[in-house]
Amino acid sequence: MKHIIVILFFTLLLYAQAASAQDWARSRLEKSPRHREWVTLKHDGRAVETFVVYPESKDKRPVVLIIHEIFGLTDWVQDLADQVAEAGYIAVAPDLLSGMAPNGGRSSDFPQGKSTEAVSKLNPDQVTADLNAAADYGDKLPASNGKLFVGGFCWGGGQTFRFATNRANLAAAFVFYGQPPDKDAMARIKAPIYGFYAGNDARIDATLPDTIQQMQTAGKSFEPVTYDGAGHGFMRAGEAPDANDANRKARADAWARWKSLLEKSR
Repeated sequence: MKHIIVILFFTLLLYAQAASAQDWARSRLEKSPRHREWVTLKHDGRAVETFVVYPESKDKRPVVLIIHEIFGLTDWVQDLADQVAEAGYIAVAPDLLSGMAPNGGRSSDFPQGKSTEAVSKLNPDQVTADLNAAADYGDKLPASNGKLFVGGFCWGGGQTFRFATNRANLAAAFVFYGQPPDKDAMARIKAPIYGFYAGNDARIDATLPDTIQQMQTAGKSFEPVTYDGAGHGFMRAGEAPDANDANRKARADAWARWKSLLEKSR
């Protein structure tokens, strides 16, 4: 048993290190022609640093609220926000670790590996309030056409599903390999939920049968797709220079599906 625990520890450590080494994402973001900015959203005594990227469009566009992984608002999440803007949407990505790092900093101010622990300890009510502040900001942007979507990854995928139970005006929610909310909370969901899951992700995949049944019982729309051979975190891992074929294909297929669903829903 001790041997298994040691292996699991080092596996998670390598996963965290791979997630934090994202120079390739930072390099790509720095070459983007799109307007991007950091804004500070204040509510209830908190200041939430939020990354916003605008599409190059003459028309008003929908807003996509992006909820980061358990690693915080990393370079990859910022680059993903830019890709969402490239697809024609206003990307709003709040750093839910704002004010939680040493000296009141945000995700980028944590020592390596410490952001994961901090995210896992975030107060759910604070997370909901931060997300509502970011959603309200997006709704009020002059460039917004009034449509609001949400998409999140890993820990953020679970928060996306949970946020759909707390935000009535969502046009759709996109859950990437995230856990479901409590069964009783599903009754509050108004938006269709689209799921993106990895074939090699037993921890999350084990929740799917019950989630499908519970959503059906609640009369809610839930459309999950599982990508064979892919591992947890494939949207990020599938873009990395060392991506394996399964993750790379899953990322490409999921990205195409996401854009198609956004276009259909807007």
